[in-house]
Amino acid sequence: MNENLSKSKYCKGIQCKKILWLDKYKPDEKVDTARKSALENGSRIGILAKGLFAKYEDIPYSEDLSLMIKKTNELLKDKPNIITEASFGYNHNFCSVDILKNDIDGVEIYEVKSSSDISQIYYDDVFYQYYVLTNLGLNVKKASIVYINKNYIRHGALDIHKLFNIEDVTDLAKSNLPNIKNNIDDINNFINKYNKDNEPEVPLSISCFEPYLCSYWQYCTKALPKPNVFDIAKMKTINKLKYYNLGLIRFDDFKNTDINPKYLEQINFELENLEPKINKEAIKNLMDSLKYPLYFIDYETFQLAVPEYEGTKPYQQLPFQYSLHIIRDEDAKTIEHKEFLAQIDDKDFLRHFAQSMIKDIPDNGSVIIYNNSFEPSRNRELARMFPDLADELNRINSQIVDFLVPFRRRDYYMKEFEGSYSIKKVLPALYPDDSELDYHSLPVVHNGEEASDTFLSLKGKSKEEQETLRNGLLVYCKLDTLAMVKICEKFKEILNK
Repeated sequence: MNENLSKSKYCKGIQCKKILWLDKYKPDEKVDTARKSALENGSRIGILAKGLFAKYEDIPYSEDLSLMIKKTNELLKDKPNIITEASFGYNHNFCSVDILKNDIDGVEIYEVKSSSDISQIYYDDVFYQYYVLTNLGLNVKKASIVYINKNYIRHGALDIHKLFNIEDVTDLAKSNLPNIKNNIDDINNFINKYNKDNEPEVPLSISCFEPYLCSYWQYCTKALPKPNVFDIAKMKTINKLKYYNLGLIRFDDFKNTDINPKYLEQINFELENLEPKINKEAIKNLMDSLKYPLYFIDYETFQLAVPEYEGTKPYQQLPFQYSLHIIRDEDAKTIEHKEFLAQIDDKDFLRHFAQSMIKDIPDNGSVIIYNNSFEPSRNRELARMFPDLADELNRINSQIVDFLVPFRRRDYYMKEFEGSYSIKKVLPALYPDDSELDYHSLPVVHNGEEASDTFLSLKGKSKEEQETLRNGLLVYCKLDTLAMVKICEKFKEILNK
């Protein structure tokens, strides 16, 4: 007998049917990569979208799905109305509709997504709901996807009608009805075929990565040698799979192949344990471009699906913290450090961030960052929001020097980089024995995502808890700019040899 197939299970089965087997029999192998902030964003979006059609009645969740279906059927009789989480069951297929517009002559489906773009899996989600409802005899007049309008800029009160885009996918849903039935049959046949003692063998494919990175990737690749083709940095996933399917899996397998030189370089460095490659001329040109004082700066940011602050967009990177190390001149005996960390309840923290930074970088020295695509973009966004600060923010942008460049161009390369130029790889490779530069030993925050989530978690915390978390944020961000200072010292050391 077929198990109940929910729309979430259906969508997992569309990606890879083995996920359903693993969820059932190997759940402890799952590596959950979902961030708390992403889940909170999704929840907030779902609640807001329910207000798109004014007054609504919500179906409360119950483990007994029949209770949700019964309540939905009662409300369907009271048309016209809006029902959220309207729940339906047909032939062991179950779905809850985010928003159901229940009219006299039929119903409309609205599936809400917290993304600013539509992916294929979102269509699959709606098509499944369309299949269930139409097979129950409902006249589905319209099926739509509700998603975030990334161009919406908040001015004044939040306007949810401008925050959301709505795409009508009714015609696509109709044309895909036969496919949905086939997919459901395939998924059910798969579920019934494999039991706890009969693990399905499913080859690695693009489904391991799309539409989401599979939470069981580590489990399904545990038998692969290390390093392997999936450890080649910056190579497109589709190309990694192509080589994998050709039997090119170990790094050794690539020795005599016609592969992009940058990938072959990583492979050779790791296989042959090669000495560091250093282009002194390129490093000299970079160092000669520096003008004192040197300002080493790094930002931490967070994103919100729903713009909470005046002048911001959905998912805009909002800088809440910076660390700044300053070397005044070439003979400086000490290194100054300044920092900014917003208060979680400060509604004007973006302006205060910009003002503090302008105050701390008053001179025409070099502003050193690591990744030229990030901080300058934040400065341009701040300049748009605060025109009176634009000249100073543009001045700071004009002074920027990117220390990532020699690593990205591989003018400086070591096997320990493993093809990456992330500062989290570069720093420990340059200073392998310096425990003070070890991100893993930090007390609270160890990477940018943790920094974002930690800052957002400050809401509602006690003063003591906030102090601990804020200290963790300060220590982490300070290491990011100290890392650039240490890279600068390494560059000088190379040129003085």
